Amino acid sequence: MSTTAAATRYVSLLGLGFGDCGKGLFTDHLCGALQAHTVVRFNGGAQAGHNVVLPGGRHHTFSQFGAGSFHAGVGTVLASPVVVHPTALLVEETALRRAGVEDAFSRLRVDARCRVTTPFHQAAGRLREWARGQGAHGSCGVGVGETVRHAIAAPDEALHYGDLPYPARAFEKLEASRTALLREFAGTTPMHADAAQELAVLRDDTLPARWLAAVAPCLAQSPPASADRIAERLSQAGTVVFEGAQGVLLDEWRGFHPHTTWSTISTAAVQAVLRDVGIGARVQHLGVLRSYLTRHGSGPLPTHDRALDARLPEPHNADEGWQGVFRRGHPDAVLLRYALDAVGALDGLVASHLDAVEGVGMRWCAGYRAADGSRMTSLPLSPTPDLAHQHTLTQQLHGAQPLYEPGTLATPQEWTERVEALSGLAVRYGAFGPTRDTVRALQPFERS
Repeated sequence: MSTTAAATRYVSLLGLGFGDCGKGLFTDHLCGALQAHTVVRFNGGAQAGHNVVLPGGRHHTFSQFGAGSFHAGVGTVLASPVVVHPTALLVEETALRRAGVEDAFSRLRVDARCRVTTPFHQAAGRLREWARGQGAHGSCGVGVGETVRHAIAAPDEALHYGDLPYPARAFEKLEASRTALLREFAGTTPMHADAAQELAVLRDDTLPARWLAAVAPCLAQSPPASADRIAERLSQAGTVVFEGAQGVLLDEWRGFHPHTTWSTISTAAVQAVLRDVGIGARVQHLGVLRSYLTRHGSGPLPTHDRALDARLPEPHNADEGWQGVFRRGHPDAVLLRYALDAVGALDGLVASHLDAVEGVGMRWCAGYRAADGSRMTSLPLSPTPDLAHQHTLTQQLHGAQPLYEPGTLATPQEWTERVEALSGLAVRYGAFGPTRDTVRALQPFERS
């Protein structure tokens, strides 16, 4: 039965870049400013890394728990498209306790239908990425993509959060996954020094039982939630914030294949979660931008500038690890137009790192010079999901040379005016530092 939660306000935050745009900061801010009671994670999985720094200096990188968790009483819902990593939840909860959040599990609701990442998916995903060599896609190494891929290829073996309270069923699925992935990789030649360790995970027939024992505390503290229970939480009076993971330029169907994530970032994905639990309600969608572009790992970034790499420090994104080098690029009108076309209709924008505009020498990329010498000011959006089309766009971006307008962006106001003129949308909030107290309301954001 469909219901309309008239007393509930729904707001979403959708990244318009390649991730790392400030979704954690704005989730934290809006939970206070709009008195939210719940944060919904509706896409991605444990590969998210949303940094929240409090004015007093406390910091946490939110991976699965909602980035509003520093606000007392604000709960997290992991909706069914999310890929859950139970042992990583336990690790994150411990880190949150160290940061002063004592009750994160009691505020967590995990949809029973969520797919589950296991050690075997993580091992297989790493082995698959190493095997690509120079053609690496840019994996985070936590197994999210492998979990989705395996669930599509062998749906009967897919482990769901609702399976975990039933040890026999869960063990059967775990063992089926382990043996299937082991068969796939048993004859491969190791492409990396650590490959033997990951192959050993797939060969370990004692691991399914040990892993089930390890995740038991997670289940005890946050048992699987039914769709009705999720609907009850999301219908409560107040505000619900949908915290997107990754960014639309990494979207599994709209990003630049193959350097994408197995995750959908769009207004439609948000609406689908509400519709799935029988709630008919309008959502106010906000696109999230950083004042400059960033990209972690492989894939095209036409406006990448090593001078920006040197001038713009990044305390929470290192060059080491699975994702690879963290790159910075100038604001890009071509990619912004494409992101706006791909993400769906928005009600406004929010922008982080506006304090970085002055004195850095940011330039405004108005278009590209293509490999054939022609000028590009936009990228075509396929009417239907088409990975061949997305791969063609990737090749075009790799060969594109940015065409900059004269001069540099001198002030945050100038940056904001450029973005608003291009998008036709108001920049509702701007952040001038890493903490919630640096966020300023730039345009009214009233309840519609």
